[in-house]
Amino acid sequence: MLHNVCMHSRTVILFLLLAMAATLSSQTPAPQAPPAAPQVPPATRPVYPTRDPHTPGYVTAKELPDGAIPPPDSDGNFILGPTHPAAPEVTLAPGIPTGTVIEFTMSSVDSKFYPGIAREPNTFGTPDPTDPAKLIVTTSHPAPYTRKVAVYVPSQYVPGTIAPFIVGADGPDLMLFTALDSLIAARKLPPIIAISIANGSGDAQGSQRGLEYDTMSGKYAEFVEQEVLPLVEAKAHVKLSRDPDARATMGGSSGGSCALIMAWYHPELYHRVLTYSGTWINQQWPPNPETPHGAWGFHESIIPSSPVKPIRIYLEVGDHDLFNPNVMRDNMHDWVLANENMARVLAAKGYHYQFSFAMNAGHVDRAVKQQTLPEALEYVWQGYHAPTR
Repeated sequence: MLHNVCMHSRTVILFLLLAMAATLSSQTPAPQAPPAAPQVPPATRPVYPTRDPHTPGYVTAKELPDGAIPPPDSDGNFILGPTHPAAPEVTLAPGIPTGTVIEFTMSSVDSKFYPGIAREPNTFGTPDPTDPAKLIVTTSHPAPYTRKVAVYVPSQYVPGTIAPFIVGADGPDLMLFTALDSLIAARKLPPIIAISIANGSGDAQGSQRGLEYDTMSGKYAEFVEQEVLPLVEAKAHVKLSRDPDARATMGGSSGGSCALIMAWYHPELYHRVLTYSGTWINQQWPPNPETPHGAWGFHESIIPSSPVKPIRIYLEVGDHDLFNPNVMRDNMHDWVLANENMARVLAAKGYHYQFSFAMNAGHVDRAVKQQTLPEALEYVWQGYHAPTR
């Protein structure tokens, strides 16, 4: 009897506790979810105007069927259609031997050419009120850097022999290495060593990259010659040709202007140049009174007024490549016009050059590079004869 009473009492107490909990729960507000983070719209890239290759004043060019590319042995101006299928050579086919890639790092503390600079983040220069062709940069300061260098050595390279080579900006460039694997295996190119050098960081005026690539002088070529190439030979165990006809440079954007600058100021070192969306515009900093308009000066006055140099060059630009009319209000920031002008002055001086105007393409357009790089390499190396052993 006592046991039953105790059980009944426990049941009543449990019931009362459950009732009280339910009451408290109904009076306590439910926890609220944290407020949603404000939606930040994604950064939008500027939309550049689409230029028509038939614009009055542009060079006369041969319009190719959509998907076609120029032959590698033809000089002149060409218009690529809007579809850009990748060349088979940029995808390694089964059975093709692959080269070896050796990487190493260089530090600014070891360079007598480039001790290092940087511009403060989210800052830029302002136009000089007395000269719109000059940009005043006050936020650049000394800063250290490191850079990676990747060296591609084809499997066909014979140790101890002297090899032709190509120096590329903004490396490493894996597409270049794959294209070389394919072209060398097909015997469309000799065994070429590729030296793909990263920039020293940043971009444009006041940055290390801008200082290296946009400066109109032989300094960057001298840096490569004296500080990079000896390391390449030591670390990759190769011998590099001293023959300028066995040496090429390449790059996109400011890396493209750098490629020509290297050959222009040191034609005794380089005769072959390959560029995509070359920055032949006014971007040099610090200003130089000898070349007041930077790389824009190439087509404005330097090439027209200079004796012809032994340089073969490939150029490409996209129909909606960069156009910045308000950067400095100097009318020297239209990448399409700059490349058109380059084609015109190169033709007038009798240079061996090939210029591709790519439809449906932007700045250093990856699809266009995949479509054209093998042919561009073949074009640039036309006329090369490896020395007999």
